Amino acid sequence: MEITTHQVNQTQIAEVISDGILIQTPEDGLQLLVDLYYQDFDKIIVREQNITPAFFELKTGIAGEILQKFSNYRVRLVIIGDFAKYPGKSIQDFIYESNNGRQINFLDSLEEALEKLSG
Repeated sequence: MEITTHQVNQTQIAEVISDGILIQTPEDGLQLLVDLYYQDFDKIIVREQNITPAFFELKTGIAGEILQKFSNYRVRLVIIGDFAKYPGKSIQDFIYESNNGRQINFLDSLEEALEKLSG
């Protein structure tokens, strides 16, 4: 795992880069959040391929548990990926609702993520 720091205006953003799945469980999500939070990051970018596919099956509850922890710590999270491959109505509604807020967003590109988190 590698952490790339992006400085946009006065905002410091952590981009997590990895070849494998980093978040399999809610505990993994919390550990990543805490590790970065204590390095003074409160804005984090993670790629969809670094999160277990079960996250995107809402009935597992993994997404809710992980995202609740980010909300509790007030750490903003952007997940970058191609979310069209998850055609289920509930996951698409979840993504839509999340994108209407500021805390958790699902976006297509690093550029969009940096713009969203720097605003």
